[in-house]
Amino acid sequence: MKRILAVIDLQNVFADPASPWFTPRFAEVLPPIHRLVTAFGNDVVFTRFIAPSPPEGAWRRYYEQWPFALQPPDAPLYQVVDAFEPESTVDGTTFGKWNPRLATRVGGAGLVLAGVSTDCCVLSTALAAADAGVAVTVVSDACAGADDESHTKALDIMRLYAPLVQVATTEEVLAK
Repeated sequence: MKRILAVIDLQNVFADPASPWFTPRFAEVLPPIHRLVTAFGNDVVFTRFIAPSPPEGAWRRYYEQWPFALQPPDAPLYQVVDAFEPESTVDGTTFGKWNPRLATRVGGAGLVLAGVSTDCCVLSTALAAADAGVAVTVVSDACAGADDESHTKALDIMRLYAPLVQVATTEEVLAK
């Protein structure tokens, strides 16, 4: 089965140690993600979390807690880190990036997920895609969470969704 790699939210806002949304193991997942991106070639899509304008519903309370993030999509904090140069991105104003644009890109293929954060945007994307009937593989060593415990818990939760969601290492994914 053909697979599409979605690299979730590898953005400056999660990479910068000065950011309130810093993901501590962000730099550690870059090498396995590079390997995956190289192996998947043209079958790669990058996503970005961006702020809505204006926030509505419960998102208003969210951005009251995180007002620094109310910036336009072209703000430096929302750019994909310099280590990668995606030709285009699938943007989303929600944690889950399974939206019509990503669904169209994936088509009838399987979905392989890497990126940040395991316990938020990766988890939300994986479950929504699985609900849509997509075979999902989450690459455990190519994802990072808010902290190690949250990362592990999120992976354990996603394992509960087998066989719709599988958790595998970079080596296991590349061996297929």
